[in-house]
Amino acid sequence: MPHFSTSDGLSLHYTDQGEGTPILCLAGLTRTTADFDYVMPFLDGTRVIKLDYRGRGDSDWDPNWQNYALPVECRDVIELLDFLGLEKVAIIGTSRGGLNAMGLAIGAKNRLSGVALNDIGPVIDPKGLEFISGYLGRNPAAKTHADAALAMQQNYTGFVDVPFSRWMEEAHKHFRNTKNGLEITYDPKLRDAIEALGAQAAPDLWPYFDAVEGLPIACVRGENSDLLSAETLSEMERRRPDMISVTVPNRGHIPFLDEPEAVAALQTWIERLR
Repeated sequence: MPHFSTSDGLSLHYTDQGEGTPILCLAGLTRTTADFDYVMPFLDGTRVIKLDYRGRGDSDWDPNWQNYALPVECRDVIELLDFLGLEKVAIIGTSRGGLNAMGLAIGAKNRLSGVALNDIGPVIDPKGLEFISGYLGRNPAAKTHADAALAMQQNYTGFVDVPFSRWMEEAHKHFRNTKNGLEITYDPKLRDAIEALGAQAAPDLWPYFDAVEGLPIACVRGENSDLLSAETLSEMERRRPDMISVTVPNRGHIPFLDEPEAVAALQTWIERLR
């Protein structure tokens, strides 16, 4: 299982497979490299690198939870690229991963060849944040993966016509089976970091989106997303008329990325990278 060491001494897990255009997949806030299992079969002809942020998945937890912050995660990305000897990479960023991608466009645009955003933009809907805060940093009440899958099916109301087998896959991705029951796959202290951030004034993220100017860009939105509104997507499209933009029906936050609309958008975006 490949790891690299950060400048502050943490061991972070990553995967690296395939050949061709290098694409770095950055997951959501509480998620891992498994976020991208569904889309992998549709990324032929690319070199796909996936990273577990510090405190998530198979990466080390940080003894200082204040380091669970976008600037530190962006630094980790640059250090991974340096470790792999990659001058530039395109990023598929799911939720928080998209925020990191826009942050890199501000601070290290020379290391980017393109950005694809999965259900994230410069304005974050408070409804989505409220839903996330309900489970962030807490182990599930469910005792089995089947129970957890059923709870997800019932609670993720923005998702329509998703088979129970997919929710079972999701439950296995998000929760580990331990002697104490199901546990989350990330450091619970991530909640402290997000709560501390919430106590500060929200920054204007439009300059971060605008910083992607000149790079191929795509955005996938779930039709029922509670984090990326249709209004925000419309403004993104106005600012970037060349942006590949799709709304996936019957999906909330976040689309799985194996939906036909998402696959078509990403494949068109990849063609623009070449």
